[in-house]
Amino acid sequence: MNMEWRAFYRESADKLLGFRNSRPDLIQIIKDIFQKINLPLPTLEKDNHLTDIDPFTVFGLFNKHQTKSNRLKIITCFAEQLHISSKIPADFDGIPLLNNLNATFYCFEHERGNHDIDDLWSLFEYALKYADDQNEDNKKAFTKYFDIVVNRKGNGTSKITMGLFWIAPDIFLNLDQRSEWYIYDSGKLPAAFSASLPESSSKISAAHYLEITDKVKEFLSTGESPIKNFPDLSMEAWRYSEQVNQGKMNGSIQGELPFDDPDNEAEKTGDSSLDENVPETYYWMYAPGKNAECWDSFYKQGIMAIGWGKIGDLRKFDSKEAMREKIRECYDPTSSCKNSALATWQFANEIQPGDIIIAKKGRSQLVGRGIVTSEYIFDENAPDDYNHIRKVNWTHCGEWDYPGNIITKTLTDITPYTGFVNKLNSFFETEEDDPAEAVDIQYPDYSEQDFLHDVFISEQEFQTLKNLLLYKKNIILQGAPGVGKTYIARRLAYALIGSKNKERVEMIQFHQNYSYEDFIMGFRPAANGFELKHGAFYNFCKKAETDPENQYFFIIDEINRGNISKIFGELFMLIENDKRGIELQLLYSDERFSIPANLYLIGMMNTADRSLAMIDYALRRRFSFFTVKPGFDSDIFAQYQADVNSPILDRLIDQLTRLNDEISADRSLGRGFCIGHSYLCNLKSVDDIAARLKCIVDYDILPMLSEYWFDEQEKFSKWQEILHGVFHDAR
Repeated sequence: MNMEWRAFYRESADKLLGFRNSRPDLIQIIKDIFQKINLPLPTLEKDNHLTDIDPFTVFGLFNKHQTKSNRLKIITCFAEQLHISSKIPADFDGIPLLNNLNATFYCFEHERGNHDIDDLWSLFEYALKYADDQNEDNKKAFTKYFDIVVNRKGNGTSKITMGLFWIAPDIFLNLDQRSEWYIYDSGKLPAAFSASLPESSSKISAAHYLEITDKVKEFLSTGESPIKNFPDLSMEAWRYSEQVNQGKMNGSIQGELPFDDPDNEAEKTGDSSLDENVPETYYWMYAPGKNAECWDSFYKQGIMAIGWGKIGDLRKFDSKEAMREKIRECYDPTSSCKNSALATWQFANEIQPGDIIIAKKGRSQLVGRGIVTSEYIFDENAPDDYNHIRKVNWTHCGEWDYPGNIITKTLTDITPYTGFVNKLNSFFETEEDDPAEAVDIQYPDYSEQDFLHDVFISEQEFQTLKNLLLYKKNIILQGAPGVGKTYIARRLAYALIGSKNKERVEMIQFHQNYSYEDFIMGFRPAANGFELKHGAFYNFCKKAETDPENQYFFIIDEINRGNISKIFGELFMLIENDKRGIELQLLYSDERFSIPANLYLIGMMNTADRSLAMIDYALRRRFSFFTVKPGFDSDIFAQYQADVNSPILDRLIDQLTRLNDEISADRSLGRGFCIGHSYLCNLKSVDDIAARLKCIVDYDILPMLSEYWFDEQEKFSKWQEILHGVFHDAR
């Protein structure tokens, strides 16, 4: 391994330490460096109003994912400004790199404590002293500040040990994701040795870290190891993990990727947008001018802009069609201009602050990534027809070659294509430890009282339902069509969370062809054969596992339409409340997997579908069943009925109540076939209620009754006449 970097990095560390008491001078040097090499200053503070900085973050400026040419520009100018005499490294292979989205070792000023950056300087200073002389006083001071810093928000084992490795790689072991995998799980080190090491964690203590460091150093000094020092170990961990990843992607090596390929995330299914006004981050692919000709200007201004300025302020148009006609009038009457109108409409009306923008150049290159920070702005004085503007915090700037063809349009909503989005994000975010959140979404509060206001069940029923779910961890909401099972399931989750946090709720739908491969993991066709992909439930379990303090809810619609035993496979036992956390070997990989205790399952089952088989006893034993009844007699529905204030609705409800009594008494049907109240909801804003209700009766309720009484035509005809009579009485 080329070790030129060690001398350069150590001299850089010594030079930086001299700025501990003159940090404004250091900040000015950093600004001068990026101005001199004509690169934008990375985001080091909110709005880059930089008032303080630590030495680890300075090192991170040239130790994060970026092009090699940019890295050399930064490090060369850095050497000039700090008068570093050591030879500038020719390559950087094996040097661990920061996650670009979490590239400061401190929180921004409004979130950090008064001593946070001072503590980082202290850790830096005592780490260098400990590297030179490992006496007890230096060890004690190093231990103190390591434990303080590693537990700060945004930091962790990977990040802190990486920073220590940069400045003293012969003394401090790098425990980033790749090195930790190599030491503990790759099989390249003797199993007995790996098992003897203290367990690593996301925020390790200094005592455990030094114990691991000492044991690994002792092992490397023995004849058992061809690797003799920490830098070689870091290099080999990087090399071998790359080899394994490539082998598993092309099929030459079987098993699980040590570092997830973003394409392995299964696409989500089911309805994830049942609630309006719940914030959601959208992803947009954006072209900053033809062949990205405006990118440099837009990046420096902190904006994104699109053309078609001649049509004026986009807020004056009340429809996409009106925009299209104006674009045709101003630019090209012979063209349909559909894509242009879609771009202008989405730019003005659909993009929201907090959305993620990925900027592209042509069809095969990415140039940046950012977060929208403003509403739509019309600037009539903007140059070159780019009058439509939104402010953007551009978090990334560079050149990344994309292996394939990127969408050609000016603006495209790519949010639904989760695999594609994750693949794009992988260019900007490759280190998974301690990821920084791009935007802090404030979800609307949602209380138990909100649930009782929205859902037509009593408070006692809600308490029963809540207690069942919290105790059993798995429930099935069963009931007739139209009783609001899906509506209840999502709002029950929100009520227990305390907010409409869509990140902690996921919904899918079972069907006859749904399988273990869709749900847990399985091989899917890929460009070079087949590759192993994770399913929706596997991914959600992993998500919940990383946040054990909070509850997560996995909702399965039409749970009785799937082959439950086939879908859950070997995990069927693990969903039981007393089996959570117990690990089992997965079918398709060498991984041992468990279902976390903070994950709750809510299934929905339509009891009126004759085509479905009865639920087997194995499923019944693992779930509690809660019957959702029509809510016509609930207090909340009575209030809704009064608010609508329609005599026709009142008469129809009376007849449906009688109808449900007859269905319940029918020995071939029963309560599970009653007509639900949701057919009659959402009528407050309807102009012609009679017409709407007539459609509901003719095209929703009567076809169902025809199915119920397919062999009792007389009974069906009786109720057809009764329900139609509701409208005849209105004349």
